[in-house]
Amino acid sequence: MIVDALIERIVRMQNPTAVGLDTSFAYLPEEMRAGVKDFKGVADAIVEFNKTLVDNICDIVPAVKVQIAYYEAYGTEGLRAFTETLNYAKKKGLFVIADAKRNDIGSTAACYSAAFLGETDVNGDKISAFPSDFVTVNGYLGTDGIAPFVDDCKKSDKGIFVLVKTSNPSSGELQNLKLEDGRTVFECMGDMVERWGADTVGKYGYSAVGAVVGATHPEEAAILRKRLSHTFFLIPGYGAQGGKAEMLRCCFDENGLGGIVNNSRGILCAYQKKGGTYFGAARQACLDMKADLLSVLGEICAR
Repeated sequence: MIVDALIERIVRMQNPTAVGLDTSFAYLPEEMRAGVKDFKGVADAIVEFNKTLVDNICDIVPAVKVQIAYYEAYGTEGLRAFTETLNYAKKKGLFVIADAKRNDIGSTAACYSAAFLGETDVNGDKISAFPSDFVTVNGYLGTDGIAPFVDDCKKSDKGIFVLVKTSNPSSGELQNLKLEDGRTVFECMGDMVERWGADTVGKYGYSAVGAVVGATHPEEAAILRKRLSHTFFLIPGYGAQGGKAEMLRCCFDENGLGGIVNNSRGILCAYQKKGGTYFGAARQACLDMKADLLSVLGEICAR
């Protein structure tokens, strides 16, 4: 199962890190941006940046998270860069998380799922649009919006991460509201995620239906970790958003399993603070993050 394979890579590398390729053109070194005047030039520069960065981190991190919004901003050329980035990261052996936060009613959700997890039929040929191992989804349309994704997880051995407790400051405006039964909205959503993944639990006790749980809300994360024993967490908010290693210890089990921590700007833009090449600084930032996380988690062990 995909979640088992991800866990095994994390254990082997002793690194529960996903590098966020939220690659804005503005993040690129000046010499890569010079003379670019259209979206094609932007896309070409971003692809070059991403490929070189992937080459320099693929042996020390297990996964990348590619945020589609940063590519959609550059139109169809940006989506070409998105697709090339996904394909190159997979070619280099990385697990690929498409951060697209998709969902809609059942039939439309099925199209979104086919785009990222499954295949689309073209006169009998099955073609993958945006081949990914995982995709982020919005569960607030309920079960009929999630079922197509879960079906493709089972059929294609893929995974999803459902928004449960997000890292943004105003997330509590909705997610922390209390329901009539005493649960918060985020607890209710977490319970639904645990139920949706019940048929996809792997040998390490985690399912292919994961949850997005922000590092910036450790109290809520601790509640969810105790409540969702079979749910693997995608943990944004480390670094630039203020999340620190000690804040996210509660997201993991006693063996250091149960989650993967994303860092985007802190790695992409490390060269702006530390100097040197962008790819050399990114590699060192990955190693520093690994050391920081392990100082809190200790050795990560498969059960």
